Amino acid sequence: MAKAMRMHEVGGPEVLRWEDVDVPAPKQGEALVRHTAVGLNYIDTYHRSGLYPVPMPAIIGSEGAGMVEAVGPGVTEVAVGDRVAYGNAPIGAYAQKRTLPAHRLLKLPAGISDQQAASMMLKGMTAQYLVRRTYRVKAGETVLVHAAAGGVGLIMCQWLRHLGATVIGTVGDKAKGELARKHGADHVILYREEDFAARVKEITGGRMVPVVYDGVGKDTWDKSLDCLQPRGLMVSYGNASGAVPPINIGVLNAKGSLYVTRPSLNGYVSKRDELVETANDLFDVVLKGAVRIEINQSYALSDAAQAHRDLEGRKTTGSTVLTP
Repeated sequence: MAKAMRMHEVGGPEVLRWEDVDVPAPKQGEALVRHTAVGLNYIDTYHRSGLYPVPMPAIIGSEGAGMVEAVGPGVTEVAVGDRVAYGNAPIGAYAQKRTLPAHRLLKLPAGISDQQAASMMLKGMTAQYLVRRTYRVKAGETVLVHAAAGGVGLIMCQWLRHLGATVIGTVGDKAKGELARKHGADHVILYREEDFAARVKEITGGRMVPVVYDGVGKDTWDKSLDCLQPRGLMVSYGNASGAVPPINIGVLNAKGSLYVTRPSLNGYVSKRDELVETANDLFDVVLKGAVRIEINQSYALSDAAQAHRDLEGRKTTGSTVLTP
């Protein structure tokens, strides 16, 4: 038995309950991991609220780190005693222990702590595919990053600076703006006080940007299209303000033959070799200091409901760790 935050119905943070759960022994291709740290991500709130439906009862959570305690037959990716982390596995991280597919686990380098790993695997690999594959940012380009002080945003700002790009970041308040600047944002826009499309036009001298990275969704969609150069790419990878409503694709033509994509991490790391390559790229920039992983909030796993309230209330910045 182990403790876990389990939900029996969808709803607000109050549906998360600290309960005893059975942890099955690992079967073929599986490993049993004892968590030392669990990551908090916005997608967790989508699973909890029902925006992304999951079977009930459910243990949510997509990111964690810990120690392998047992492996099933045929496992070659990890061994008992390995420090491991994951950011692309079946949900179930909000638990002291869990059994999961071994091919989704990644061995941790010595220079990265369990707490760092639990707060960076999903967010860091998301940043990797966004800036290196969805749109391969080049030195000298100017890009727009929404929610620049969020978990993915802070990693993206640093990575983009490392690549030699100029970063325009939108944030909700001045404190978050200062945080984004410290992590690589060259220009900060307070989107609640300023017309961010007009500011992007001003900053770029009317040239606008080749790509917009948007994890906010409904509230930023329309104006984000106005920030793009002709044939620019709108990357909508999250829905923090709600899902983007149905669109008339004729608008893309009218605004300059724009491109739109709605990517996800699963689409970029479904194969083991893709997962390892993505993680190794992330480990590399963290170990060399180009990207710093800073844990700005920490909660007991049993207090995950409060962590959700703070996340949805825009009270958190950067990465948050839940401790089992």
